[in-house]
Amino acid sequence: MPSRGQEGRLLTHYSKTSMNKRCLLTILMGGCAAVGAFAQQHATGKDKEMTVDLNPVVVTGTGTHQRLKNTPAPVEVVTANEIKKAGITDFQQAMTMLVPSLSFSTNSMGSYLMMNGLSNKYVLILINGRKLTGDTSNNIDLSRIDMSRVKRIEVLDGAGSSLYGSDAIAGVINIITNEPKELMQVTSTTRYEDHRQLTQMVNADIATEKFGSYTSYKHEQSAGWQNSDLAYVTDKKGNVSTVPTVSATSNGFHSNLVNQKFTFEPTEKLSFYANGGYYWKLTDRPVYTADIDGGSKYDLHYESYNFGLGGRYKINKRSSIQLDLMNDNYMQNYKYTVADDKNKIAIGDYAKTKEQHFYDAELKGIFNFAKNNMTVLGVDYRSESLDRPSARVDKSVYTASAYAQHEIKLWNCLTGIAGVRYDYHELAGGRFTPKVAVMYSVGAFNIRGTYSTGYRAPGLDELYYYMNKGTTITQGNKDLKAEHSNYYSVNLEYNTNRLNVSVTGYLNYIGDMINSTTYKLADLPNGEELRAAAQKEFNLTDAETKKLANYKLYGNLDKGVVRGFEVNAATNLGAGFSLNGNYAYAYARGKSVDGVWGNIDRSVRHTGTVAGNYTHAWNDYMLNVNINGRFQSKRFHPGHSYGDAPGYGVWNLNVKHSLTGFQHLGLDFGMGLDNIFNKRDTRPNGVNYALLSPGRMAYVSLTLRFKK
Repeated sequence: MPSRGQEGRLLTHYSKTSMNKRCLLTILMGGCAAVGAFAQQHATGKDKEMTVDLNPVVVTGTGTHQRLKNTPAPVEVVTANEIKKAGITDFQQAMTMLVPSLSFSTNSMGSYLMMNGLSNKYVLILINGRKLTGDTSNNIDLSRIDMSRVKRIEVLDGAGSSLYGSDAIAGVINIITNEPKELMQVTSTTRYEDHRQLTQMVNADIATEKFGSYTSYKHEQSAGWQNSDLAYVTDKKGNVSTVPTVSATSNGFHSNLVNQKFTFEPTEKLSFYANGGYYWKLTDRPVYTADIDGGSKYDLHYESYNFGLGGRYKINKRSSIQLDLMNDNYMQNYKYTVADDKNKIAIGDYAKTKEQHFYDAELKGIFNFAKNNMTVLGVDYRSESLDRPSARVDKSVYTASAYAQHEIKLWNCLTGIAGVRYDYHELAGGRFTPKVAVMYSVGAFNIRGTYSTGYRAPGLDELYYYMNKGTTITQGNKDLKAEHSNYYSVNLEYNTNRLNVSVTGYLNYIGDMINSTTYKLADLPNGEELRAAAQKEFNLTDAETKKLANYKLYGNLDKGVVRGFEVNAATNLGAGFSLNGNYAYAYARGKSVDGVWGNIDRSVRHTGTVAGNYTHAWNDYMLNVNINGRFQSKRFHPGHSYGDAPGYGVWNLNVKHSLTGFQHLGLDFGMGLDNIFNKRDTRPNGVNYALLSPGRMAYVSLTLRFKK
């Protein structure tokens, strides 16, 4: 008899019937046709021209608020309007379809982010300037990002450690959230897609002259899918064959996220906030059985909670002092779906695999001491801890920092920034990270040049990791040095109300990259001592100890170089039409301890995104049609048995109908197709996939807004 829900785990129920797909497609196209007919009959009066803001306010590049065209540090911006027009409710999809410098791949533990040829451990993700922590195998859990609150997403390419400290080597992604100012606003968004993918988001906000309350809830679930029911296996002689498998291309899951924020402004100059959040997620993986490949004995359970508290005092219109305190906590567990009598494990039991805690206290001042001058000063204290029983890690570490930055504008055409940060890491020691940026403006043209440095402190797992798996002992290294980088970029931009074109070329040199090297125990003079220590630590039998053959040790072994350029263009064509296109090239190479240069694992050389949008209003009705696409070349996996992940191209379509004629109520109805041309990768499991899509997927969405 099959195990719990095994027929479901075989995923035969994941795909909708072809009839259902044809019905959804008919509804979508029929809706577009009906809207077109309605528009022809009601297009009276002068059409309102819908435009796109090509010069939004940004903060990430300099730490101060200013218009995009005025900032010396080039920043790429994705606005909430762009995200909504594309019908996107997921952070990963938003970045995939709208930002070419980012790419994602998936492993058993989550989504693996790459930015400008470098892995996710070199990318700093912020929410309102505060670090998002909590990862599984260095994969930040992106499900904790509430897209319903996003005002804009700012992407700063290259080293950003002079303001933000550790991890900002490839770049910084800062998610800026929105706080509505209406007295009362309640918003509900529901989206349903093929493979039982459901997203439900509800926001309830109250804002008075002095007090604000902002509550949000998000529920997500998916049945998952399987693109191939075969898997590659290799026997002891090295022969490769395929066998049936229950492994999913995308595992099912369900999750819940709740966030609450309060604001209080007793005076025009003084304001306070307090916020907190809770997150819970459980995967739904195929259950293990002895007669078929690919099952698992446990599901993955994630849980997180966070708190924040802060205040700001405005000295004058352009000067302020602010204090921010935050705590972020993240846990990962196994939830067993198969009993193990030997180890006294019952179905439904939980086992902790990882627990992380992060504390941050930052005092920051922005001072306008003189006209056309801006100074930023700050101190920062961070403490993080990691408890990972399987790797024998239960440690904590602190980092104390101070930073300063000065910006000056000369002759209305030249702006310069100079900044430096000093970080003292409890184990890796101290490091200065300077930055210099200049911008020369002539009419609608801006020319920018940047030199910045980055660093990444070794992680607690890299410092203290100690694990036995199979025939290999893996050990961290307490003597690791911080990784460091030197980043150079030149940017040329043309910016008007109707057209923005930007070209950026960059070089990123990374040194003392942390990696692991595997040695044969038999070749090491202390090999027997290492075996004896592992036997004692992991309670191994003599037979298990004899099987130990390899020793993997972390060290500052590699260095890397990324050479690349990016082209971005966006235009308002008039009559409600807008168009944007982006192309990114990244030649990412790494040099190993053996002196051999090769492609950095998971890097992508060519990536492009394009989006076209049409918006038009007829009295109290508005139509928005958006088509967007992403194209990328193969993703490199050097040394992998099954080679690189092939390139792909996908197109998505979203149609949104908005009714705005009600006094306090707004309604948006959306329909769309993801992966219009039904692209799929159906190769057997075990290969490297770049595209995980199950093919063409239809969806519908409904947003209701009540304002008072």
